[in-house]
Amino acid sequence: MNVNQSYPDLTGLEQLRALIAGGERAPIAETLGFSLVEIESGRAVWVGTPDERAYNPSGAIHGGYAATLLDSACGCAVHSTLSATQAYTTLELKVSYVRGLTRDTGPVKAEGVALSVGRRIAFAEGKLHDQTGRLLASASSTLLVFERTPAR
Repeated sequence: MNVNQSYPDLTGLEQLRALIAGGERAPIAETLGFSLVEIESGRAVWVGTPDERAYNPSGAIHGGYAATLLDSACGCAVHSTLSATQAYTTLELKVSYVRGLTRDTGPVKAEGVALSVGRRIAFAEGKLHDQTGRLLASASSTLLVFERTPAR
């Protein structure tokens, strides 16, 4: 599911609201079992419940699970501020891990906030919490904003 192709005439915020309303998920969200649940201009919230599919060889949830949730939260926070002709891609993502995740962690919530969105560069930050509100990881992200090519 590519929201830019599915909803080419909508702003970023409208695209993401349509995604939620339609119960749709991007392929990566299907694969890892998480969903976009809240969106407003400059803010996005994703939720998921890590399980054995995301385990690494050492018997814990791979750090990429948290990084992917945080990248999605930061990216969608920025996406929600873009016009119908703009898109973005992540240039840099820095993740700081505070606590490890296991299948016993339960549901987690990643909240991303756009700090600054310019014509070419955007900055966002995200935090990942467990269901009790404990911080699991945080991220800072730099994103490239560009004019997108119309869908064919």
